[in-house]
Amino acid sequence: MEMKIHHSFLPHDDGEAALAFYRDVLGFEVRNDVAFGDMRWLTVGPPGQPETSVVLYPPQADPGVTEAERGVIREMMAKGTFATLVLSAQDLDSVFERVAAAGAEVVQEPTDQPYGVRDCAFRDPAGNQIRINRP
Repeated sequence: MEMKIHHSFLPHDDGEAALAFYRDVLGFEVRNDVAFGDMRWLTVGPPGQPETSVVLYPPQADPGVTEAERGVIREMMAKGTFATLVLSAQDLDSVFERVAAAGAEVVQEPTDQPYGVRDCAFRDPAGNQIRINRP
């Protein structure tokens, strides 16, 4: 049985900031931009990978989450502990320089990890951790 990743979800609290980061800084394509009332869903993905997308969603949209739980989600987003997206790039150091120069919050500069990868980490505008590995 073959399975592939189709969509992954990350929360956002500012559609314009999310769009600027994922489209303008990371170079992702915008595949969908849907507004409903005061909420906005953005679907983005890397060029050349049309089968894989990240849906940036408003956390208040889930009707199964209580207001208290939404508060916890907002707190965790602000600390960068709610969600993580792991990307890969052949030229990790150039990508790091470009993303850092765009003003993204650096969590970790490029580092050779003892488990065999070289990676770096940023936070997106909502606080989600974005890790980038060199394959």
